[in-house]
Amino acid sequence: MSVLQLDQVSRWYGNVVAVNGISMTVGPGVTGLLGPNGAGKSTVIHMMGGFLAPSSGTVALDDAPIWKNPAVYRHIGLVPERESAFDFLTGSQFVLSMAKLHKLPEPGAAAQRALAMVEMEQAKDRVIGTYSKGMKQRIKMASALVHDPSVLLLDEPFNGMDPRQRLQLMDLIRRMAAEGRTVLFSSHILEEVERLANQIEVIVAGRHAASGDFRAIRRLMTDRPHLFVVRSSDDRKLASAIIADGSARSVQLGEAGLRVEAVDFRRFTWLLPQVARKEGVRLLEVSPADESLESVFSYLVAS
Repeated sequence: MSVLQLDQVSRWYGNVVAVNGISMTVGPGVTGLLGPNGAGKSTVIHMMGGFLAPSSGTVALDDAPIWKNPAVYRHIGLVPERESAFDFLTGSQFVLSMAKLHKLPEPGAAAQRALAMVEMEQAKDRVIGTYSKGMKQRIKMASALVHDPSVLLLDEPFNGMDPRQRLQLMDLIRRMAAEGRTVLFSSHILEEVERLANQIEVIVAGRHAASGDFRAIRRLMTDRPHLFVVRSSDDRKLASAIIADGSARSVQLGEAGLRVEAVDFRRFTWLLPQVARKEGVRLLEVSPADESLESVFSYLVAS
């Protein structure tokens, strides 16, 4: 049972702060590292994997510092977001080279096991340069698993995968967690995290925004104020009815329709069709105006 610990970890590049004072503990099971692109997720993962030094704070595995501690690498498998395989090698050669670098007693057998785990046996003798994006992701996964690590760090592992490949990798991650491994994967896609992770760590603009189980984080996201653009057959009449109900913080009437800030998301989505029917107003369009991950996570930071 391995536990990763970050204590007030920061990382900056010159005057640019990529990660700012993050503390978290990641234990056995599946943990989702969630945040918009550019939030600092990759920087955090690289520090956890020992490939990047923290500018301040400490990153440890079972209380042992990770930076400049080669002994901990035996326990960590990393799948970076960027391509990290040599295109002129076959998949088998690449995974075998990783097994040899780890000085495994039977590198050939270990490589074959890792290839089988990611279902890449049929393509193992093809050069990596001919692989699809999804296949490259799977061969990177095999290289990370070849030494049977207790910790898996996966940076956007589902990028470029088709639906079948995504399901296969999700099943593999679940199996790894069921065996007692510590699995952390980053994503900017809420649905991926929802399907896999029982623990969520949210990072926004380099800061730790929220932590907890998925249901609690999802509830925070759902209960935040929501902006909607609403067009109807009588915007003025509909605006008056919405204001009278009190489920909206503000209603603005413009040429493009109504811009509604709903305080109670559930009540508003139930109320709107009821009000429209009662007032004899026909709804033409109802669309969210603030559903980007940046706006959702910014609300979490401010909460």
